[in-house]
Amino acid sequence: MYDNAREILSQANHIEVFTGAGMSADSGIATYRDAVTGLWENVDPQAMASIDAWHNDPETMFAWYLWRAHLSQQAEPNAGHVAIAQAARGKRVTVTTQNIDNLHERAGSEDVVHLHGSLFEFRCTDCATPYAHHIDIPTEQVPAIEPPQCPVCGGLIRPGVVWFGEALPEDAWAEAEHRMKTADALVIVGTSGVVFPAAGLPMMAHAREIPIVEVTPMRTDLSHLATVVLEATAAEALPAILGE
Repeated sequence: MYDNAREILSQANHIEVFTGAGMSADSGIATYRDAVTGLWENVDPQAMASIDAWHNDPETMFAWYLWRAHLSQQAEPNAGHVAIAQAARGKRVTVTTQNIDNLHERAGSEDVVHLHGSLFEFRCTDCATPYAHHIDIPTEQVPAIEPPQCPVCGGLIRPGVVWFGEALPEDAWAEAEHRMKTADALVIVGTSGVVFPAAGLPMMAHAREIPIVEVTPMRTDLSHLATVVLEATAAEALPAILGE
């Protein structure tokens, strides 16, 4: 199976890599739905991931997201992140991620689209103006942090992530669609395939009948689309199939 995956990717001129929470699991960042360590197992998603919750308790939510940013900073890119970045030195390799960490960029990937936003970008809740000023990320978890105010309209500055019920960023979605419609091969890594609309992107690639390689510890709702399924983690499989 690894030989088949290597052959597929070696023949492609443009590889699109579509990643989810499992991509960062080998770096120690909990996935969302793991039965024991998942981020949503100990936190009510509606309490920390909706605009209504933000309006009700912005201080608690701001502190929680800044703590997640700290945890992301403490984590190191794993061998899978590095393999993707290194593969881009020899051919076009683009990344579309559902993750809000910055591990792809820290590994060296330059062409990364964040469908669900980033822990390291901030904007105004009211006027959506990006917030360019420095925000201190705490090194210890605290229960509440008061968000700064927007210098344009005075609204509260919020994390630049997509919450439940919010639309994905238009520019990011358009670019992700373009990649699915133009890449020669698709690699799906560490995503369950249950979160829409993002989970619909690989279906666009499949409709074009391009080869698809899925890397996942266990089969997912996207596995039936794949030409090759490698039941392994990102750190295990990606160096083997993307390396020289």
